[in-house]
Amino acid sequence: MLGRVDPATEGRPLSPSQILGFIASLWLLLGIVPAADAAVVRYAVVVGNNSGAADEQRLRYAEADAAKVFDVLTQLGRVAPQNAILLQGEGPETVRQVLIAVNDRIRNDVEAGDDAVLFVYYSGHADAERLHLGDEELAVRTLRQLVRGSSANVRMLMLDACRSGALTRVKGVRSTKRFDVKLDESLAQQGMVYLTSSSATEDAQESDALKGSFFTHYFVSGLLGAADADLDGAVTISEAYAHAYDSTLRASSQTLHGIQHPTFAMNIKGRDDFVLTWIGDGDARRARVRFPKGRGVLLFVQGPKGAVVAEVGARDAVREISIEPGKYFVRARARDYLLEGTIRVGPSEVRTIKDRELDRIEYARLARKGGTDRRLAHGPQAAYQIGSGLWPDSGACHGARLGYALEHRWLTVVPRLGFCRSKTRGYALPTTGDVFDFDVTVVHAFDLPVLTIGVGLAGGPTLLRQSFSTERRAPNNRTVGGHADAVLALTWDLPRGVYFQSDVSAQAQVFRAREGDSVELRLAPVVRGTFGIGKRF
Repeated sequence: MLGRVDPATEGRPLSPSQILGFIASLWLLLGIVPAADAAVVRYAVVVGNNSGAADEQRLRYAEADAAKVFDVLTQLGRVAPQNAILLQGEGPETVRQVLIAVNDRIRNDVEAGDDAVLFVYYSGHADAERLHLGDEELAVRTLRQLVRGSSANVRMLMLDACRSGALTRVKGVRSTKRFDVKLDESLAQQGMVYLTSSSATEDAQESDALKGSFFTHYFVSGLLGAADADLDGAVTISEAYAHAYDSTLRASSQTLHGIQHPTFAMNIKGRDDFVLTWIGDGDARRARVRFPKGRGVLLFVQGPKGAVVAEVGARDAVREISIEPGKYFVRARARDYLLEGTIRVGPSEVRTIKDRELDRIEYARLARKGGTDRRLAHGPQAAYQIGSGLWPDSGACHGARLGYALEHRWLTVVPRLGFCRSKTRGYALPTTGDVFDFDVTVVHAFDLPVLTIGVGLAGGPTLLRQSFSTERRAPNNRTVGGHADAVLALTWDLPRGVYFQSDVSAQAQVFRAREGDSVELRLAPVVRGTFGIGKRF
């Protein structure tokens, strides 16, 4: 009891520790400091709407992005299920009423001395002044007032909203207006955090490859562990934003629409930062996956067409993320190839993914797979060729072919120049036959585990020359023609974009041939094979 004197110490001067203990007891008695850390109660309202106004393109991933944010906050962000609300495809009145109800709960249910945190997220269409939820609108000013007016100690508002596009779509369609959050006005009151997916003059973009918006994708990846820069097992709001900012800039710089700059402002009294997720939290059954350095890694649910769970960049120092147990598809990007494969992780497992567990996919296969950032592989080819002769009694035609391959997702197009020479030993005159030709080969490739099979057609012009060996000089015989081919090609990929290729062509050569004093059109069947190497860039 305060004021009681221990007989053993009576009359002795108090030690420093006793003095500090006395002061601490006095502070507790007067209520100057709490006896224990205040409890923190977290609330989340997560909103996603793919629909906008009648003249706006329907988004693909806004509602899916909202579900990702909801899942990570409830699983790793210490938001109790009863305090989290996910609204998908709902109108503005529902959103407004839910925010009012949550604010009432925070005001009435949070006990004195405890802290409350409110996180509000929106993904969908918007313009400078309003969120577009289907054919109805919610004023940005109203949303801001509902969040700022909450009695929560910390209030966070994250907006991922903008316009429209194609492969990398801009979210929404009204390019004449901009999405603008007035940060200076909003931060007049302490305890506020604002995050927006783009600056006031830019559009937010969503990606078909990621199956989500750039900013939300990288923000969620960060919350799963990729943003834990200090490796303390907790991801703060600043760490998550920094990770999402850098990754969004890097990814959007490769799009046709241009760079997207997220924005962030925070003013929380008495705090330098605020923790959003704890990697070790959630279901004890959650697994952890670690990735090798120097690889950009995407993790998909089930297979390559599933939703993207998270991404770790090639330059990210943090190489571990937290995921639920199950089956996942891994795609790791190296400088000149992909590594892909399926993994399974069990409850509470800590799994390190190694290169040897994944299949290596070289340039052309990467371009043909689609759904990646590489749409075209290209590079030179050089080959030895041998074919049957065009003239009677001529031997095999030996030579070389040079080409440049353009390998797209569906077709490979290869313009090629060729030359070969054959010898003819006739009854009277030994003859040398030269064949110069140009063709364009178009094939469709079928990727097998070890090699690639290509089937297609080719054709082009041919220049033929015959020279005769006699005791007297005889004039050369020149003529032009053309050829059409059916092509079967086999390709073996080697490291660093190099490959070995062999193809067989069944040709129909048409050319003008001189017989005595007459000239006739001749059709000659030819079989030709090539063996060579190529390099892809």
